[in-house]
Amino acid sequence: MEKTCHQHRSCLRKRADAETGPIAPQPPLIELPPLELPRTQIIERTRHRYEDIHRLVDAGWTISAIARRLHLDRRTVRRFRDTDLDQLLATAQIRRPAGVLEPFKPYINQRFTDALGEVSGSRLFLEVRERGYRGSRQVVRKHLAALRAGNAEPVRADIPSPHKITGWIMRPREALTDLQEEQLLQVRLACVDITRACDLARNFADLFRNQRGQLLIDWIRQAEQESPAPMRGFAGFLGQDLDAVTAGMTLTYSSGVVEGQINRLRRSSGRCTAADRSNSSEPGCSYDRDHHEISTRAIFKNRVCHECERNRM
Repeated sequence: MEKTCHQHRSCLRKRADAETGPIAPQPPLIELPPLELPRTQIIERTRHRYEDIHRLVDAGWTISAIARRLHLDRRTVRRFRDTDLDQLLATAQIRRPAGVLEPFKPYINQRFTDALGEVSGSRLFLEVRERGYRGSRQVVRKHLAALRAGNAEPVRADIPSPHKITGWIMRPREALTDLQEEQLLQVRLACVDITRACDLARNFADLFRNQRGQLLIDWIRQAEQESPAPMRGFAGFLGQDLDAVTAGMTLTYSSGVVEGQINRLRRSSGRCTAADRSNSSEPGCSYDRDHHEISTRAIFKNRVCHECERNRM
């Protein structure tokens, strides 16, 4: 679901810009030329990695060989091989953290336009600080200088992240607030592919929560025919181990409790023994670093020694 939202983020951006552009309370009045992406470290690294990978691909190298040569994961190599450079750069641009001045740029732009550029950075700094700005004076002056030079980045409408959208979709509907429901509705209206993936994801969550594994094969067939590529890939992986997945979504048996206890004990380093074992009839837990043996009695009786508990907290 998150991959689908990443791939169709441009749909959300297009709708957000269309909605906020004509009716924005403080529309930008300065005509600026189209900008190139800033030459940040992540942008430059993306460019160089794309060039290196495609140079080796053109030379006939396999994905595994390229991954070993460049010390990358095979999935990363495959993504750079199969994705356009513009899309990779756009994704890298999205990953840039929003600056502390970002919420105040519309106000600064409007003040700059109203004053025909005759406004001081110190005055603007005091004005935005009264409105909640907590950054430095130098950041305001830098943005003001970019406005005067005519190369400031345009202020764009905010859109929810793919991670946040996925959280809204996978959460039960009754757990969402009215604002989250409205935001998710806007996301669905912005992109048909996200809407299809959203419906399939919610249907899958319903099958999982209600243990309706017998309907999984129908869900897989629907996903393979009517969903975006990431969802089709997920459905294909489920089909490779259909019997096990169906059993996991149907039967009530689970080893989750035992696995949870094992993971908790493994987080404890070194050898631990109960401090008051001599004063207690209950067995303490032990972890032997040399032989990696965990006391099964402690696991299944849900016991953790005092020293482990202190380390965990």
